[in-house]
Amino acid sequence: MVGSFLNVVIYRVPAKRSVVTPRSACPSCGTELANRDNVPVLSWLVLRGKCRTCSTSISARYPLVELGTGVAFALLAVRFGPDAALPAYLFLAAGLIALSAIDLDTYLLPKAVVYPTLGLTAVSLLVAAVVASDGRGVAEAAAGGVIAFAVLFVIHFVSPRGMGFGDVRLAGVLGVALGWIELPVVAVGLFLAFLLASVVGVALIATGVRGRKDKVPFGPFLALGAYLAFFVGTPIIDLYLGR
Repeated sequence: MVGSFLNVVIYRVPAKRSVVTPRSACPSCGTELANRDNVPVLSWLVLRGKCRTCSTSISARYPLVELGTGVAFALLAVRFGPDAALPAYLFLAAGLIALSAIDLDTYLLPKAVVYPTLGLTAVSLLVAAVVASDGRGVAEAAAGGVIAFAVLFVIHFVSPRGMGFGDVRLAGVLGVALGWIELPVVAVGLFLAFLLASVVGVALIATGVRGRKDKVPFGPFLALGAYLAFFVGTPIIDLYLGR
């Protein structure tokens, strides 16, 4: 269900349209979707990926976003368990999925998604800190946000064409979430993001899909690097420090 809403965000926010009204409709014929045609994943399968009215193909990304959101949430539930911080990471995961898809489409990370994601994540972590009486988490989350923002801001300052300011904002959000786990995990998340971007970039150039001067959105790599760091960040730090 959350993934279904994210599809609305992905489609409407870049077009500066409301994500609340009107109801979802076929972008081709404009027919408003009935409730039976708006069930996450299942409706797309039943309709065989086509509009019931005009038979125009419906992108497979819609069910993939819905299914991917469910998988991402389930993995986070396994990772954090019944922890008061879990809602924060669910909010963040939802925001990252929407931002990644928008960045792939438009090469933009809209503030209309970044700031609500930051607000919901930060407020949820503050609530978790109160519940757990954990001042350390708040301090390291704040420090992580500042550090991640500063690192990418320097890169943006040196090469604004290579690193957009939307990436800088997103890095600050991710630094908050990674810092809450443990401050060194911020470094792991950023390292994984740059590593993934380098590997994929080289592969795209080698296969001729992209040229050396073609832009590749960095937001999805930031998102994936941070998400992976939620799971492997602390083990990597433990291994590195011999703890």
